[in-house]
Amino acid sequence: MKLHEQMPELEGATAWLNGKRTKADLIGEKPTLIHFWSVSCRLCKEAMPDVNNFRDRYKDELNVVAVHMPRSTDDLDLEKIKEAAAEQDITQPIFVDNKEKLTDVFDNQYVPAYYVFDKEGLLRHFQAGGSSIRMLKKRVNRILGET
Repeated sequence: MKLHEQMPELEGATAWLNGKRTKADLIGEKPTLIHFWSVSCRLCKEAMPDVNNFRDRYKDELNVVAVHMPRSTDDLDLEKIKEAAAEQDITQPIFVDNKEKLTDVFDNQYVPAYYVFDKEGLLRHFQAGGSSIRMLKKRVNRILGET
């Protein structure tokens, strides 16, 4: 995805964990952080406490949705995804993308990866990798300051 593109529909999940969300649910009132992760990703596990902190700290101001993107056939096991989500305290909705439908729409190649959309659904920030959570925090705060 390119900056300022509209958030795509959240379609093609092989499963939803912790509740389903649609684009219509996410646009209009508050910005949205969509983060891609995988059960086999060490950097994802290291970064998840920061993502969960965003979720908890900004629960009234920011939508947070996780997308589980498999990196290998071992990552397709729904029970492993559920176990990892519980271990990592991922309570936000999880789009399980075992067919990589949403991954393809986002043209995402990375885990972890972070997409921040403003309340109108326009992509305002993208970053990948486990580092620079401070940059993500700055961008989220800037967008929150606009609302």
